[in-house]
Amino acid sequence: MWYFTVRQEELTNRQYRLLQEKAKLTEVELFNEPYNNLCLFEVEREDYSTFVDALDLEGLNYEVVNERPTREQLLDSMR
Repeated sequence: MWYFTVRQEELTNRQYRLLQEKAKLTEVELFNEPYNNLCLFEVEREDYSTFVDALDLEGLNYEVVNERPTREQLLDSMR
């Protein structure tokens, strides 16, 4: 599995739905200010390149890891 993280504020509703359709699982991690909410998309290994293409075509910034990040790791990435 691959786990893609995108800031929720950077996504339009259309982009969110597009990515949600391509992912196996979508989660939203909610954080209090001053941190941003994050969307975490879980993607099967065989769908990796298709998902990256969708992100790149939409011009979205993302981080990707092959192990699901913990909430603390997500928060640390914003500090």
